[in-house]
Amino acid sequence: MLASIFGLEGTQINDWEKAFFRESNPVGFILFARNVESPDQLRALTLELRDCVGRQDAPILIDQEGGRVQRMGPPSWRKAPPAECFSELHARDPKAGVAACRANAALMGLDLIEAGITVDCAPVLDLRVEGAHDIIGDRSYGSDPDRVTALGRSVCEGLLSAGVLPVIKHLPGHGRAGEDSHEALPRVSASLDELEASDFKPFRALKDATWGMTAHIVYDALDPQRPATQSPEALRFLREEIGFDGVLVSDDLSMKALGGAFETRAALALEAGCDLVLHCNGDRAEMAKVAKGSASLTQAAKQRLERGEATRRDAKEVLDRAALSDELNRLLASAPAAV
Repeated sequence: MLASIFGLEGTQINDWEKAFFRESNPVGFILFARNVESPDQLRALTLELRDCVGRQDAPILIDQEGGRVQRMGPPSWRKAPPAECFSELHARDPKAGVAACRANAALMGLDLIEAGITVDCAPVLDLRVEGAHDIIGDRSYGSDPDRVTALGRSVCEGLLSAGVLPVIKHLPGHGRAGEDSHEALPRVSASLDELEASDFKPFRALKDATWGMTAHIVYDALDPQRPATQSPEALRFLREEIGFDGVLVSDDLSMKALGGAFETRAALALEAGCDLVLHCNGDRAEMAKVAKGSASLTQAAKQRLERGEATRRDAKEVLDRAALSDELNRLLASAPAAV
């Protein structure tokens, strides 16, 4: 298997993509709104993607956070609230905030698993930092590391209860970045002590998560020369100091924070310590280059993937969608608004 996750162009797999996926044999796939049309179409697409690589357990990812990052939305699926909504509820009533966040994640998880999607690139564990770029903004569960930890864990539990693996992101913390890494390479100059006391805390608390995604950000305190995704020192810190031992996937290699040829972007990320590289936009030429720069899945990465899949199967519960929806609505309406 190739240590890569690929996107695709449209709502169906075209002939070029079928041949490319069969030949390159990526670990899995990621879907975006351009790939989503209806529940029936999406179920057929996920089945066909897995048939391409001959693995019925091939992970299929999506960004389904709620709020402004929700690839499956109305009219076929529920519009989920943004993270900010649960942060505000938690500030008024912590128990209600955690319970509502878990119910919301379980409902999203049910939508995903029914479509054949087994990995959700959520929760965002990045802190909301005043003055930072708003690419995180209301996607964050707040500025308090303890609150972000509590709500982030409830998202993980809710998704797992539906049989979907969460991906904590963006390791080791995107919140204080002054630029959008889709457009430029952010640099964070905070000291290690400051990061340890704030940004790193939710990731350290949820280090037992089975999947995590790197940030395309330079952290001067870890490696002033390279973004975390391509930094052996930063990824060593994630593994040995923070203690994260799940599947480590890069953020999208096509983001403008990374420079150089796509072969090099992929090779540097894997050499630095990522288990998988992610390419999202479905561009044929870029995908071919990423495949050329990628490597075969390592034994350690294979074991992490297997551990995640076992966790996903074991954690799945029998859920009542109507009861979850009623609980979520009751909790969101229960806590008194701030004066």
